[in-house]
Amino acid sequence: MHRRTFLQKTALSAAIVRVPAIAQQVRQSNRNSGGESLSRQFARWVAGLRYEDLPPAVIDRAKGLTLQTLSSVLLGYQSPAAREAIKLVTEEEGGARNGATIMVYGTKATKEGAAYANAEMALAGGKWDTFRMLTHPGTCIIPAAFAAAEAVAASGKEFITGLVAGYEVTERMSADFIPTVMARGFHAGPVFGIFGAAVAAAKIMRLNEDQINNAVALCANLAGGNIESGDLREGGSARNAMFAVLLARAGHRGGETALEGNAGFYNAYAGNNQGYLTYSFTGERKADLNKITANLGKDWMFLETLYRIYSIPGYNIAHIDVTAKLCEEHNITYADVDRVEAVVNWLETQYPSPAFPTRREDIGEPRRGDTRYYAAYGVVQRGFPMLPFANDPPEVLELMKRVTIVPSHDMGLFAPRITIFTKDGKSYTKQATGREFIWDFNEEERRIRPIVPGIFIQPKQYDQLIATCRDLEQQRRADNLVQLTVK
Repeated sequence: MHRRTFLQKTALSAAIVRVPAIAQQVRQSNRNSGGESLSRQFARWVAGLRYEDLPPAVIDRAKGLTLQTLSSVLLGYQSPAAREAIKLVTEEEGGARNGATIMVYGTKATKEGAAYANAEMALAGGKWDTFRMLTHPGTCIIPAAFAAAEAVAASGKEFITGLVAGYEVTERMSADFIPTVMARGFHAGPVFGIFGAAVAAAKIMRLNEDQINNAVALCANLAGGNIESGDLREGGSARNAMFAVLLARAGHRGGETALEGNAGFYNAYAGNNQGYLTYSFTGERKADLNKITANLGKDWMFLETLYRIYSIPGYNIAHIDVTAKLCEEHNITYADVDRVEAVVNWLETQYPSPAFPTRREDIGEPRRGDTRYYAAYGVVQRGFPMLPFANDPPEVLELMKRVTIVPSHDMGLFAPRITIFTKDGKSYTKQATGREFIWDFNEEERRIRPIVPGIFIQPKQYDQLIATCRDLEQQRRADNLVQLTVK
């Protein structure tokens, strides 16, 4: 299936298979193009990638995602998790001579420490990006990219190029494997995010092909993220990514087949290195590892990255905007509605994985924060608050009891089919495409601006941050953006 049409065509389906014995496996590296390992193919492409190779849409998306993540930092810096991270880093690693800046505070720490603290602030702010439901690449990649950019005084063009390379690598590595990795108890976000963060930082710090290859391989040793054990997620991966890059720059080597080898990354985190899947987004029982690097620089999986504009679980965002649009198109009000039905992909009803769901969206009493609640918001408010709030409209709490969620193996990711049944016996249906939260920089600016009352910097300074993101390729130093977050 062509990568650029995945969100329109994908159908969510389970595929449970038996994995062949290790004795029957062959070394995957020999099956890759030209006999080269996955990490080698990535490294060669990343090392040779130029800003001039990037399509305008790719450049535009990199700018928009940068603005999204920096906005999340500005919202998240006061959270308990962010304050804990900053206190730890400044006490243990503060004042590093060749370090990087902790956003908002403007203090210096080691590159690893700054990446960790900035990632924790980005996570706490809730304005993330999302790739295929369960990964949020920017919260890991962008903090590492800024730490690297500051270290070498990288230009805006260098920053964009590294950022795009990091996203493309992590999304190609994760695309088919996210549900399977989650079903094994790992959180796919940090497990795959470390690779993108390391690639972005390595590219920005001008590492050569061999060093990039080693950095990717070293990430196989440093990747992690367990669902059961708590909240050390993308922040830890951003930190470990910087460590991997610094080790590779110093000459530390990694295994050539660390990703696809018999004892490599995929065998460890997906359960095998043959591409067999426990759960699948597309209904396929097996992914082809050879296709992970196919058409690098031609087909941009990066363009599938969505904006999670509301600070809620990503699979719920369409239930707000698509339902709101349906009401707008047919002039439906809360008073008109008898009930609402949403047919959704089944994995979106069992978070984080059907292997051990901690949340069921389709059964039990409706509650604040579940899918039925957000669908009701779409009807009542035709939107959702961009900033934290105290009280819900009573109409939302009443209507969510009349919302039904129907799991389906035929719905695409983030693409529910919403039907509103009105009290006059009519019904109105709208099918989401899964692309409602993909937009250009101008739309990102429009959608993110309502956070201004909730951030500490003055509107004029935030305007300058937006303008700098928009003109990022013209910046002599990309880390000018870091300074624009400082109080």
